[in-house]
Amino acid sequence: MKQEFTITVYTENQVGLLNRIAIIFSRRKINIDSMNTSPSEIENIHRFTILIEETEEVVRKVCRQIEKQVEVLKAYYNTNDEIVWQEMALYKVSTDVIVEKVKVERLLRECGARVVAIRKDFTVFETSGHRDETDKLIKALEPFGLIEFVRSARIAIIKESHGFHEKLKEFEKREPGEAVLENEFLNQQEEVFSM
Repeated sequence: MKQEFTITVYTENQVGLLNRIAIIFSRRKINIDSMNTSPSEIENIHRFTILIEETEEVVRKVCRQIEKQVEVLKAYYNTNDEIVWQEMALYKVSTDVIVEKVKVERLLRECGARVVAIRKDFTVFETSGHRDETDKLIKALEPFGLIEFVRSARIAIIKESHGFHEKLKEFEKREPGEAVLENEFLNQQEEVFSM
């Protein structure tokens, strides 16, 4: 049975990798609902967060395909229960409507929206939450003349994700990169001179 899965991919930051990952999905005719890339908690390692709706068997195969890419360190997939996630949304509304309609102000407070920009001709509000929460504010603002709307890709943190970071540290200890070796050498030199 198809359901939402969030795929988290830890990678080196290399040109062309995004395209190769997208091709894996397009070859299997899988629609990507949202995709976000950002630096991760580990220096020089980037993180892709990809939202799709598919069966677990297909998602498992896709993750294995992604991990075959040279620059990919690890790919995980999780259900919505296994992650903490948010999306951010921006809404543009006529400033005249906001000034005239007290109801709009109350509505925005109830939805947890905050003002990002106020200009003579428009006001921009921001809110974050799950898709149904950001959609709720769209429906509420439509009668007041919603001019523009945009939503970000999903960002997510895996509830039980401490494992990858620790594995990467272990790997660095066993197979240290040049920076780690250089730091160890400098530390040894400092110890010799401090004696």
